[in-house]
Amino acid sequence: MLSIRSKLVTAAAIGAAALGGGALASAATSGSGSSTTTVPSTSKAAPPARDPSQAGHTVGGRTETLLSGDTASKVRAAALAKVSGTVERVETNVDSSAPYEAHIRKADGTEVEVQVNRDFTVAAVNAMPGHP
Repeated sequence: MLSIRSKLVTAAAIGAAALGGGALASAATSGSGSSTTTVPSTSKAAPPARDPSQAGHTVGGRTETLLSGDTASKVRAAALAKVSGTVERVETNVDSSAPYEAHIRKADGTEVEVQVNRDFTVAAVNAMPGHP
């Protein structure tokens, strides 16, 4: 048989769980007054948002790395002389003949990759597919 103490502890635990669930339900329904309906999707989920401050991808076993110091400053300056916007990162380039690249978000929200040669001249400007 259960003692009176264990019955009280059990009742208190059940009551606490009920109060906690009620508080969560209340928090979920209060606020803006609007409701949201979630429809299950059969399509693939979007990839997680990329941190623009991190270096890029790997090609042929080589991974792009962030630039720093004087090289980073020169690549940034060359890219901005060609395309105005906000430089998200400057890094090595592993998928073309230009050794460096700068990723720039333009004022209209589109993103471009500016490829920069070893002598810090711009080799190419490429639109980034899949970016607004």
